[in-house]
Amino acid sequence: MSAALQLETADLPSGIEITPLQPTIGATIAGVDLRHPLPTPVRDAIRAAVLRHKVVFFRDQHLTQEQHESFAAQFGPLYTHPSSKSVDQKPAIHEIVPHEVKPQVADPGTALRDGYHTDTSWRLVPAWGAVLRAVRLPPVGGDTVWVDAGLAYRELPDELKQRLEGLHVTHDYRSSLVRAGHDYPIVAHPIVRTHRETGEKILWVNFTQSPFIVGLDRAESHALLTRILDQYRRPEYQVRFSWQPGSLAFWDNRAAVHYAVRNYGDFPRLMERVLIADERLYADL
Repeated sequence: MSAALQLETADLPSGIEITPLQPTIGATIAGVDLRHPLPTPVRDAIRAAVLRHKVVFFRDQHLTQEQHESFAAQFGPLYTHPSSKSVDQKPAIHEIVPHEVKPQVADPGTALRDGYHTDTSWRLVPAWGAVLRAVRLPPVGGDTVWVDAGLAYRELPDELKQRLEGLHVTHDYRSSLVRAGHDYPIVAHPIVRTHRETGEKILWVNFTQSPFIVGLDRAESHALLTRILDQYRRPEYQVRFSWQPGSLAFWDNRAAVHYAVRNYGDFPRLMERVLIADERLYADL
């Protein structure tokens, strides 16, 4: 278990307040100004909270792009997504705009598609963390939902856990990568992954990337993926965040999947995301 995860509430630096939002996922953090470099104890407390709660939220943090990048860089090397456009010469900042948040529907007979996903799962070693900042928000709507993928696994029936053990699912992002002038082979990850820091088993499928379970026929793959999707959709495994100006979310990309709620019509909503790469040993995979 990570040393950071073992940090208890009594050990929090003075002034830091961490308030859980749901029993196993989501917490707000107050009492810290993210515009400035974090003292080591504060940085460690935030990282421990991310590992414990999967996603943490900050309010009233009106950061510049430079401050956004600098905050994320305190938790690891930044990863530049191949589809990122240079935002004022800041390549690690990825704009999330409405036309990229496309509603997904089930496609009977092929792969099952839906909006629940995790970022950069198409890579052999995905980014471990993500920091998302609200830039331009609709008057109402546009929430984001995160799912505790560890709890989703733990609550599966034993027979289904046994069925999923050892199976791999595809993460196919090639069409989008090719449009961005990039290429990468189709990757298959274990459906049940073990979080390398917490040791928790995670139910890990990206329903935006044409998932297909390797070695099964289409009908059986579709049936198992449907049962996983049903888990993700259960509200007792979720936390839902309503964005406000100055809001920031920081999540463990290895422990949660998320869903962007597209219910704000044609409003030009704009979010900016910075991804944090996993261990340097794997940075180029």
